[in-house]
Amino acid sequence: MTATLDAPLLVPVPESGAGRPPKRPAGSGRGIRARLQQVLRQPTLVLSIGVLLLVTLWALAPTWFTAWDPIEGVARDRLQPPSATHLFGTDNLGRDLFARVVHGSATSLAATTVAVIVGLTVGSFFGLLAGFLRGFVDDAIMRFMDVLLAIPSLLLSLALITALGFGTLNVAIAVGLASVASFSRVMRAEVLQVATAVYVEAARVSGVRWYTILRRHVLPNASGPVVALAALEFGVMVLAISSLSFLGFGAPPPTPEWGSLVSGGRDYLAVAWWLTTLPGLVIVAVVLSANRISRALERNGGTR
Repeated sequence: MTATLDAPLLVPVPESGAGRPPKRPAGSGRGIRARLQQVLRQPTLVLSIGVLLLVTLWALAPTWFTAWDPIEGVARDRLQPPSATHLFGTDNLGRDLFARVVHGSATSLAATTVAVIVGLTVGSFFGLLAGFLRGFVDDAIMRFMDVLLAIPSLLLSLALITALGFGTLNVAIAVGLASVASFSRVMRAEVLQVATAVYVEAARVSGVRWYTILRRHVLPNASGPVVALAALEFGVMVLAISSLSFLGFGAPPPTPEWGSLVSGGRDYLAVAWWLTTLPGLVIVAVVLSANRISRALERNGGTR
């Protein structure tokens, strides 16, 4: 009995990979299915995604949705109400309004995308520097951002357009620069929170270079709320660009653009309500959809 107790306990060691359950790769189908089910349980979110996908398809392949020419009109068809032939009716020159809205989505969405990229890139850069370097750099950058926030964004956009000149691209750049302060403040707040984390301090103590810490640790973990803000600003910038186009600062006629379409129908409100109402409803649908997606991203922590 004693010999049995004193004998060494021999446990066979399995060979490499033998007897072990296979590892499930990170981000596998189970996580994707769970997120998809979570999205499908929110009808308004599904509808919002569907609206933005539809408008994106309008911009990428307008001929899939309409065969009418957005520039050439038929004089005898002028100011016809919505019907099976002309879904959104026709304008004062006999042009199909639905075709002009569909073809105009490319210009409006491209300008909005450029504006979001400009605001996100420039604002995140300054916010990242302010939150990570702190001190004098932080004070100087944030005082400048406070000045920008004190100026109404539409007024600031108009001032920038005056300096840059008219045109869709200049309007997009001006609207993007007017939103830099919002992106910068959100990025700075997130960087200040992430920069005090244990793993960031450990990287500093280990002698990792500061720009490597920014790229590997701070930026990926601080980008979630900024992405949610970008989705929210997308809707705001659609409104801003449409407003500037309404005022005549966007693409010159006869190029279709959402804001200019609303502006072109204001003289016919008494006899042709669809000229302003239907393009306006498209703008409203896109803005509300972007806001709904932004709330979903913010609730889920952005891309964290």
